[in-house]
Amino acid sequence: MKKTHSIYVIELNKLVLKNKAFKNANPNYDKSKPCVYVGMTSKTPEQRFLEHTTGARTKKGNKLYSPKVRKYGIRLKPRLYRSHNPMTEKEAKSFEFEKARRLRKRGYGVWQK
Repeated sequence: MKKTHSIYVIELNKLVLKNKAFKNANPNYDKSKPCVYVGMTSKTPEQRFLEHTTGARTKKGNKLYSPKVRKYGIRLKPRLYRSHNPMTEKEAKSFEFEKARRLRKRGYGVWQK
């Protein structure tokens, strides 16, 4: 199988902690750790970050971004994902959730789709 996909991690502004759903998803958040968004893509992490932060849409007008990343996204965190890429689509779908689980276990505040 071709390794055409990647996972990526975006640092979020800590103002995201005011979002009740985010707080509920991260009951063990350690205030000394960053808040992040974990995703997967067939594009480069840099292209995907740009889509999130610019509010990109498809030709039909569908969102290509997470509203939380558009509002709170600061920068990519390549040290948290670069060593895992590239991977197959199936691996990326699975590892996206595993990476989020691992980061939460370390005290990070984590958001996913």
